[in-house]
Amino acid sequence: MASMIGVVLGGGLSYLTQLTTQRQANRNEDKRQTKALAEARRAEQLDLLRQFIQIAQRAERLAEDRDGSSEWVTAAKNVMDDLWACERVIHILFTPTLHEQARRYVKATNDVLWEEPADVSMWDYLEGPKTNFLDVARTELA
Repeated sequence: MASMIGVVLGGGLSYLTQLTTQRQANRNEDKRQTKALAEARRAEQLDLLRQFIQIAQRAERLAEDRDGSSEWVTAAKNVMDDLWACERVIHILFTPTLHEQARRYVKATNDVLWEEPADVSMWDYLEGPKTNFLDVARTELA
């Protein structure tokens, strides 16, 4: 009888050890997957921000080189389409705070692209929205 109790007790302890080990392995795997997803999301966000900034820079350059030609109008429409598309993806991947700053920056860029702002230079007009966007982006990525 004592040996039977020993076998049952040993089997029970072995089962509990295996169960505990498996649960710990599952938790570790879940943590690893969560970390990998967060790293992938951050890389995606950085790539989107880089793309947004590059397109905004192209739009600023077009605004500076405004000549009203049909080629210029086509290029301006294309760059603004790209910038608006990036702004929408920012809406998906980031907080509403960053999206709002991106939207303000795109609107300001659109304004200076199609007409010169009154009473201020193009660069002064863009400085506030651009700086606010970049500051919020840095805060969100920190």
